[in-house]
Amino acid sequence: MFDIGFLCCCFSIIGSALTASPPPTNRVLVQSKLQPFVNSLALPPTQAQSLSNKLVQDSNLGAFLSGKDYQSSLLLVVACLSIQASLGAESVDTIPINQTETEANWSQGCWRSPTCVVLPESAQDVSKALKNIRFFGSKFAVRSGGHSPNPGFSSIDNPGILIDLQKLNQVQISQDKKVASLGPGGRWGDVLAALDPHGVSVIGGRIPQVGVAGVILGGGLFHFSGEYGLAADNVKNFEIILSDGTLKNANADSNPDLYWALKGGGANFGIVTRFDLYTIPVRDIWFQVAIYTPDKIPTILAAFAEWQNKGASDVKSTVALIIAPEAATVGLIYSAPADKPEAFDPFYSIPPATVAVPANNGTVLSLTNILGTTFSNAPQRHDYRGSSSKVDLQLYEEVYTFWREEAMAVHEATGANMTFTLQPIPVNLVDQGIAKGGNPLGLPRINHQWWTTLVDWNNAEDDEKVRAVPIATSEKWKELGEQRGSYIPFLFMNDGSRDQSPLSMYGAENVARLKSVSRKYDPSQVFQKLQSNGFLLSKV
Repeated sequence: MFDIGFLCCCFSIIGSALTASPPPTNRVLVQSKLQPFVNSLALPPTQAQSLSNKLVQDSNLGAFLSGKDYQSSLLLVVACLSIQASLGAESVDTIPINQTETEANWSQGCWRSPTCVVLPESAQDVSKALKNIRFFGSKFAVRSGGHSPNPGFSSIDNPGILIDLQKLNQVQISQDKKVASLGPGGRWGDVLAALDPHGVSVIGGRIPQVGVAGVILGGGLFHFSGEYGLAADNVKNFEIILSDGTLKNANADSNPDLYWALKGGGANFGIVTRFDLYTIPVRDIWFQVAIYTPDKIPTILAAFAEWQNKGASDVKSTVALIIAPEAATVGLIYSAPADKPEAFDPFYSIPPATVAVPANNGTVLSLTNILGTTFSNAPQRHDYRGSSSKVDLQLYEEVYTFWREEAMAVHEATGANMTFTLQPIPVNLVDQGIAKGGNPLGLPRINHQWWTTLVDWNNAEDDEKVRAVPIATSEKWKELGEQRGSYIPFLFMNDGSRDQSPLSMYGAENVARLKSVSRKYDPSQVFQKLQSNGFLLSKV
């Protein structure tokens, strides 16, 4: 139970935030706004009364509620203390913030120190936190896994509130094993480990350390998306807390417009507290990973384009192609046990420098664990970037050649490392999305690819110089792609960089529909006005 004495002590700490009472003429107005808010938190009567008494005495809050000048930093402190009263002291970390919380984000460029960190343990906790944020008009950010390298997308500075979903990490499977219910703060490695004994998987994240929510809300590209569609397409139901604290379920039958919008529409509508995903009957798979020297990259690009045009018709097959300036890694993955699947014939004749993982029949979990060893948690600065094109070997070669020269030069100057990655998008991926109710992405019904890059570097003073390379490369995709009629004006949200606008590429009709859903379920536009940053509809 929450310690009322602790709350009283905390309120006394902020001094000037609890000065003289508001003028008598404002007290009725303040009380008329304050009491419904406190009542909405459904606290025990004694606790509710104590909170109400403290808040009504806060002259700064009184000024805010009366439409007068107020100090936002002091108001944020009171908001955090009110959330403590609502959830309990153990669920809210206040200044000085624990360093492990501020440095939980993957990229150093995202390390921020908020006024408080809220650690909800249930959907009801999230509801109370959002009621507080809305009432106090507090700036906030939401963190699932914190893997976004975009500053402010899942972190926030003081004054601001961070809602960290790490304790909402449940993995439950239905009795018939057809639906897995996931908490937004879980990690994909833990999800797949929990499902492995049941002989099933889900369409989710490829890297085990990445959080659940961000992947799905951005679309979610998985090894088997060519067969089953994106992660978002495989959600049966979203449990979501809206900005007013209301819990809703969004699925094909209940709130279907919100269901559609959440399948790739990002963090624009509320905080999802549970994802119910359809499982897929895939556990045992075939895969191999080989590494090639730079002189083999033209041949590899040709094999990749040939596979896209021919082999990808076998929807069980996918190719992971990650190129660095001095090597290329090719992963061949087949969603069933096999012996040298014919779909990958274009690659078999290319001699590798090293076979990192010999061809084998393993499991989804064993592949995930292998991929986890390639992921570094060492403190660094990171960035992504994305672009899209039709299958076009000449375009691949020309953009790669441009990128490699730029990447090597910036590595020499700053030590930055970056990759050139082509992600295959077969037409069946698009068809799966349509068959499963549609999504807002507006993808073309053709085989194509989503290019991305992972950029790692150490020094903040090199930010502009390092980021100039992926920026120039995305511009080169557009320039050369348009010349060849191969450019596709689409940006995969999960690969989007801070200055890009994936939502604007969903198509005018879909954007208008998304904005309509946003206004319907968030009429006060809390997620557009108070959320610190992100791929927000208000920016489109």
